Amino acid sequence: MSELLDKAKNFLAEKVAAVPKPEASVTHVDLKHVTRECVEYNAKVSVKNPYSHSLPICEISYSLKSAGREIASGKIPDPGSLKASDTTMLDVPVKTPYSILVSLARDIGADWDIDYQLDIGLTIDLPIVGDITIPVSTKGEIKLPTLSDVF
Repeated sequence: MSELLDKAKNFLAEKVAAVPKPEASVTHVDLKHVTRECVEYNAKVSVKNPYSHSLPICEISYSLKSAGREIASGKIPDPGSLKASDTTMLDVPVKTPYSILVSLARDIGADWDIDYQLDIGLTIDLPIVGDITIPVSTKGEIKLPTLSDVF
């Protein structure tokens, strides 16, 4: 009997693994807004939905790291849905307090930018399968705002 259950589990695992899943990538990260308290960056995430019906996005979580330290993190609950059989562009706003950016002064150097790693998790509700999280990660350099950006 246990042999039959093991075969059924393996069969089900293979079928679930073969289910097409949405694919995502970060297209770019730009400076969005500068205030006296923080710098807000905007990450553009492209998500391709292989299904002929829209899929609800349950949550977007993000973590921005620089010099091995997390400088910003957060969650965006219920940001909308993925378009059916299409590519959806998502905006992920990332707010970074100035106090943390000042502590990264060694990384800033002469070129006035920081090296970063942005990790994003898109939690999507797939029918029958349930919630899945699509991990997306990118590395690059972000320009810091100058005084002319603030005033």
